[in-house]
Amino acid sequence: MKRIGVLTSGGDSPGMNAAIRAVVRKAIYHDVEVYGIYYGYSGLINNHIEKMEVGDVGDIIHRGGTMLYTARCEEFKTKEGQQQAIENLNKAGIDGLVVVGGDGSFHGAEALTSLGYPTIGVPGTIDNDVPGTDFTIGFDTALNTVINAIDKIRDTATSHERTYVIEVMGRDAGDLALWSGLADGAETIMIPEQPQETEDIVERLLRGHRRGKKHSIIIVAEGVGSGVDVAREIQDETGLETRVTVLGHIQRGGSPTAFDRVLASRLASRAVELLLEGESGKMVGLVNNQVVHKPIQTALEEKHKIDQNMYKLSQELSI
Repeated sequence: MKRIGVLTSGGDSPGMNAAIRAVVRKAIYHDVEVYGIYYGYSGLINNHIEKMEVGDVGDIIHRGGTMLYTARCEEFKTKEGQQQAIENLNKAGIDGLVVVGGDGSFHGAEALTSLGYPTIGVPGTIDNDVPGTDFTIGFDTALNTVINAIDKIRDTATSHERTYVIEVMGRDAGDLALWSGLADGAETIMIPEQPQETEDIVERLLRGHRRGKKHSIIIVAEGVGSGVDVAREIQDETGLETRVTVLGHIQRGGSPTAFDRVLASRLASRAVELLLEGESGKMVGLVNNQVVHKPIQTALEEKHKIDQNMYKLSQELSI
């Protein structure tokens, strides 16, 4: 293998730049040329491919976002789009591809693999919802962003003696809500994997209010529903003054934490090694702090699960 490509796809996450840097420098260390594909799978189809040198990835390890940009691409979901992408890769003499992204990106990587093109997936998403790895690139940074915001909101909640509902990202996965809620002592954590009855939440709030508790924090993953609707329902049922904060895309930005920089460097470097070893259709991940790899298809077939012990603990500590 003389040339490899790298692209980032789907939602951006802090640490993607660190992953790009690792791919470029690891490959060049092994005398392999590297080509960056801009705008994800759209860039493959539209031939936005440029050779990258060591200096191109200097001074990016600490930056959020992705220097290769990212975009959605409906055309790539078609066989025609996939064939066009492979044709462009072959014209550029690129022998294999590293894809950094989440579940949707992995489906694209699996499609290329099924057509015979060597591809390795690196999990990058703030949702931490890719099976086969304990952590995805960007999750730790997003988690700390959420915690920082909750800390500030708790200050004003205390001052005004209010209940605050905070909506965080997590359409199908509640890891951000669960981890941030446990870290910040939230009274209630609402996640897609563990439905709760509104009556139970109201009773918990009223029980705390009766013993003199003046403020409460409720974390809602967006997959459960609108934080605005949850806040309105709680205020109607309890009579407690309730405010809502939707953190939105602030969770995706910012300089990656040390953990995400190291994780990205380890996983992306291993992805390059797998291509050089002749592997394809695999994903890399971190399990028990060890870098592992498994078939992408296996990861796509598995279902993301939350840590039930953590969820139980959050309830025990929020009495």
